[in-house]
Amino acid sequence: MVDTITAEHRSWNMSRIKGVDTGPERHLRSLLHGAGYRFRLHKKNLPGRPDVVLPRYRTVIFVHGCYWHRHPGCRYATTPSTRTSFWTDKFAATVERDARKAGELTAAGWRVITVWECELERDPDGTLAGIIQQLEGEW
Repeated sequence: MVDTITAEHRSWNMSRIKGVDTGPERHLRSLLHGAGYRFRLHKKNLPGRPDVVLPRYRTVIFVHGCYWHRHPGCRYATTPSTRTSFWTDKFAATVERDARKAGELTAAGWRVITVWECELERDPDGTLAGIIQQLEGEW
């Protein structure tokens, strides 16, 4: 299938994709705040600039979109049918970077929690309960 829009328009479309303060991030922050948790956002001095940082619990939370971060087994983690090798390489680099940053955070003594966009959308209360269990439990 051939792209139906110009390269310039595609570039404009892609530039509108937010990297921070996405809908799922705001939703999770609202849930955490409502449950009484206080946090910091996108700490630049931490590897990967985590979406949510809970210093009291020495925990960081990444809110990953299923498409860009390749949620295993998720129906939203599709691969475009054109330029497949480009997209495969791009997605692989993202997954590798995610793992590397999580490893750096763990090595620095931080607990890393990953929240997937589809899970947050499907079961926000269950997602919050899982996070609270990890925060309040022993690690």
